[in-house]
Amino acid sequence: MSARVRLYAKPGCHLCDDARAVIEQVCAELGESYEEVDITAGADAERLTREYGEEIPVTFVDGRQHDFWRVDAARLRASLARSQ
Repeated sequence: MSARVRLYAKPGCHLCDDARAVIEQVCAELGESYEEVDITAGADAERLTREYGEEIPVTFVDGRQHDFWRVDAARLRASLARSQ
């Protein structure tokens, strides 16, 4: 089963660090998984940087964009509960 939450981030991004901490906490509470995609690495780096570079961190839930710049724990919890 794939992760329900995806975080697009890049190294050295303090907002990404903050978002990761919130996502890790909420996913642990709810028994959900998440995956992180480094927009600066891999074959899609140029496209991902162009798409998300100005808005990172960008969070998706169940394949749909959920947040950018900041992740609100209550909003993420509600979105994960609503989508089940």
